[in-house]
Amino acid sequence: MTDKDFKLLLKRFYELQAERVETYHLFDEGHQAYMKSGPHYDFIQYRMLVHEITQAFNGISKEIIQMKDRFQEVYDRSDLAEHLEKIQELEKEKLSLTARLQLAKQNVQDHPSQESHKEEVQQLKHKIIKTVEAISEVLQDFKYDCEEIQ
Repeated sequence: MTDKDFKLLLKRFYELQAERVETYHLFDEGHQAYMKSGPHYDFIQYRMLVHEITQAFNGISKEIIQMKDRFQEVYDRSDLAEHLEKIQELEKEKLSLTARLQLAKQNVQDHPSQESHKEEVQQLKHKIIKTVEAISEVLQDFKYDCEEIQ
């Protein structure tokens, strides 16, 4: 494999991360529309959205796992493979937290007098922020470790 192949692999990784960001944006927009359909929520439409979002994230994850293997096996760069593995773990955590946050927001909307739901929303938002910060740190490490090639 050449430096050009390596650079194309890096470029594709960053494209996939951008796709993740866009997918989260669509997920958030869809959830906002779902919340506006309350109190008789359009669950069928939302379930279709969740299915599409899940498929998008699965496709991105599969491709990144393949990249991780290429960094490990083709380029003998276990450092980069480890970064991708950590990013995958953090992205999985972020998605789980995001789903929990959406449910918590619905609980706040459906039961506005229960403070525990509002507290849960705040706690989940904080955890998501911390997870995004951790992803950013790993992305910085990944970029730093790749700079010698570029």
